[in-house]
Amino acid sequence: MIALVDGNSFYVSCERVFDPRLEGRAVGVLSNNDGCVVARSHELKALGVAMGAPLHLLPPAVRRQAVLLSSNYALYGDMSRRVNQVLAEFSPDVEPYSIDESFVGFSGFADDELEPRCRALRDTVRRWTGIPVGVGLAPTRTLAKLANRLAKREPAFEGVCRLDAEGEGTRRALVACPVDDLWGVARRSAERLALMGIENAWQLRQADPRWVRSRFSVVMERIVWELRGRPAIVLDDMGEPRRRLLVSRSFGRLTGDYPELAAALRQHCTRAGEKLRRQGSLAHAVQVFVRTNPFLAGEPQYRNAAVVALPAPSADSRELLAAARRALAAIYLEGYRYQKCGVMLLDLVDVERRQASLLETPDDDARRARSQRLMATLDRLNREMGRDTVRFGLPGRDSAWALRCERRTPRYTTRWGELMRVKTG
Repeated sequence: MIALVDGNSFYVSCERVFDPRLEGRAVGVLSNNDGCVVARSHELKALGVAMGAPLHLLPPAVRRQAVLLSSNYALYGDMSRRVNQVLAEFSPDVEPYSIDESFVGFSGFADDELEPRCRALRDTVRRWTGIPVGVGLAPTRTLAKLANRLAKREPAFEGVCRLDAEGEGTRRALVACPVDDLWGVARRSAERLALMGIENAWQLRQADPRWVRSRFSVVMERIVWELRGRPAIVLDDMGEPRRRLLVSRSFGRLTGDYPELAAALRQHCTRAGEKLRRQGSLAHAVQVFVRTNPFLAGEPQYRNAAVVALPAPSADSRELLAAARRALAAIYLEGYRYQKCGVMLLDLVDVERRQASLLETPDDDARRARSQRLMATLDRLNREMGRDTVRFGLPGRDSAWALRCERRTPRYTTRWGELMRVKTG
């Protein structure tokens, strides 16, 4: 059996841990640059605020009632780490799936112990971290996902729901689940299934797996087996190294200043290099793109991109930065106010499978070894002493590309200068 543990309105719950006054109030967390709503409390959902709703389009009455906060990813990431530490107290098999979800394996545990153990897990996570979670228990990840949804939606389950491979409860849950609500089923696939008479999860479970594979994919076939209670999806298969790596972000304000664009790209390249090295890959080329805001009427519009190939596959941030600067110089035009730029690393290969060139010399090997040592040292310093302890260039004051975080709460658990202060009367 495997459990999916999912934080309830995780971002909002993290904020409430450090500000109990938010309990019972309509709370929303905004995306980067405070653009739209990316997390909602139940109270905010009850006011009719949809996920992704733009901040500037929220009705005045909602904005008066609700507490709207900027994203505080440093806090959310650290709270996620703490939750997973608690989960490890209940099972040695913890697989983080996202910032607010983790699969917990219970192989070898007695069957009659599982539900009491999941309830104890849920209570301990709440007591030790302050985060409320729902727990879905099932023999497969797909069924665990569905069980988790029921645990959070149906008060009768009291936060823990178990679905077995067989049983009337499982059948009812699958009949009531539209096929497009299933983990791994995209909207277009659901539309095609509906045309074939498969509209709910029970009907998909009853379908012939070979027939499903021939008309869709091996992934859809695996979902059928998972719905029948046979494990077929492994997270390792879903975590294969990416073939492309994109880092981009909208600016806090529009800018046509070339140095500000270059500074933003420097930041993006640095982040891309860190991610590239973390997954053990090398990039063959760097793509840079810029664009104006297409929704601003009356503004001159421009968007462009350029690709610069690297002399050899690399994960050295210095080489990525040099290529990005050349690409930006090729596409930058004066007279426009840019809203966004980004860096995409292309044609990624595993560092252990790098194809050597016949023209390489011992000097090339030595240079590559020095580069790897330098980047490893850079990453270690920034990991142990804080992000951007060592960086390429210094950011200017009031940079256009800096995020708007006007509503962000303190990063209580990761910044010494933002520790909670307690006042005595």
